[in-house]
Amino acid sequence: MSRFDLTGDVALVVGAGPGGLGERAAQALAAHGATVVRADVHGDGLLHVDVTDEASVKSLVATVLEQHGRIDILVNAAGVMLRKAYDETTVAEFEHVVRVNLTGSWLLAREVAPAMRDTGRIVTLSTVYAERVGPIPESAYYASKAGVANVTRALAAELGPRGITVNCLAPGVFYPTKMTAALGADPDRLQWFSDRTMLGRLGDPATDFAGPLLFLASSASSYVTGQVLYVDGGWSAW
Repeated sequence: MSRFDLTGDVALVVGAGPGGLGERAAQALAAHGATVVRADVHGDGLLHVDVTDEASVKSLVATVLEQHGRIDILVNAAGVMLRKAYDETTVAEFEHVVRVNLTGSWLLAREVAPAMRDTGRIVTLSTVYAERVGPIPESAYYASKAGVANVTRALAAELGPRGITVNCLAPGVFYPTKMTAALGADPDRLQWFSDRTMLGRLGDPATDFAGPLLFLASSASSYVTGQVLYVDGGWSAW
């Protein structure tokens, strides 16, 4: 169990606003000893960052380094979703989703990695839709999250010689979270998501997320890199 002890590590969690999996990630890391710095585009007591803005990301990293001297763990949970048919989606809307979800993941890693020691851990967040699509029209989201999975592999290849691991968590439908709360108005769709899993239930943010996150963010996964870990109740294995 000592491999999951994060005492002395500084963890930066982006997209850590209330109600999301980023907040759960921050709580899990702190519970296992890490000094956690939370950042989000909507502040409310957190450091502010806009992952689509290069200057904002640079400023965030500089602030964390000024306050703590280093960054050992980066978890990027910043993301947006656009539930909209392809022929109703504007180019600006499509590019915004890609810029937040995909470009933001790459940009954060680019800025944080130079400050990491040779045991640094980077965890990106994709989704079960990294290699498939679902019943809801959201082409920009599907495209961006597939990109996150592959940019994770690319970063792992480049940072591997330094000893830094880069892995991706790909959750299924976790309910309720800030992003999935709207599904509560459609119980039939929620049931469809439950039935799609091998375990016959949705992911519970309070119990099902921390373990996989801690594995990838700790030395327990020191020989694991470039991987996409599906946390989806078996959905992706059908």
